[in-house]
Amino acid sequence: MTNFFPLIRHISTPVSNLLIKLPITPNQITFASLACGLAACFYLSHIGFEDRLMGSLFFLAAYILDNCDGEIARMKQLSTAFGEKLDTFVDWIVNTGFFAALGYGVAMETGNDIWWWFGLFGSAGGTINYLIVLFLKNSTTQESSEDAAQPNTLKEYFAFVFRELFRADFCFIVLALSLIDGLWILLPTAALGAHVYWISYFMMRDKNYHV
Repeated sequence: MTNFFPLIRHISTPVSNLLIKLPITPNQITFASLACGLAACFYLSHIGFEDRLMGSLFFLAAYILDNCDGEIARMKQLSTAFGEKLDTFVDWIVNTGFFAALGYGVAMETGNDIWWWFGLFGSAGGTINYLIVLFLKNSTTQESSEDAAQPNTLKEYFAFVFRELFRADFCFIVLALSLIDGLWILLPTAALGAHVYWISYFMMRDKNYHV
């Protein structure tokens, strides 16, 4: 199961194999991921199917590059503490911006501010999760993914799938929903789910279930 997921790595790994041939650093790839994420937010804040589809494609590109920066860092042996913090910061900007931008766009389209509030609540959940990772997570004591503990109970599998796999492959959910013009579904879901997501951290803080 952990070898098959996350799906995004089946795309990012071949891309990394191409990028490693270029004279670019992992941090430059991280900034490229940020640029794609901000472009996604720009398009998602607009009205119309075409803009949301374009935003979803930029969001997918941001996720791919977000995986590539770490892969390139390991391949070139350029992993640094700053790079890790920058990567986490960019993840926060892109994901919280996604919900805020989508909420704004749907609110403008429908004329109902409830969608904007849904987006803001989703962004707030993402911000809380970022602060938890920033201040509470002791990354220096974590095991590598090869030595990660495997979930055994139903509760552990739920925490693993919800927090790790959903996080890593969220971009595919976004793309699929954009194709059926259903991205609005994510807003009420995120208003609650983003907070369940950070709460799930405390279910896993003594485990090492990650992908």
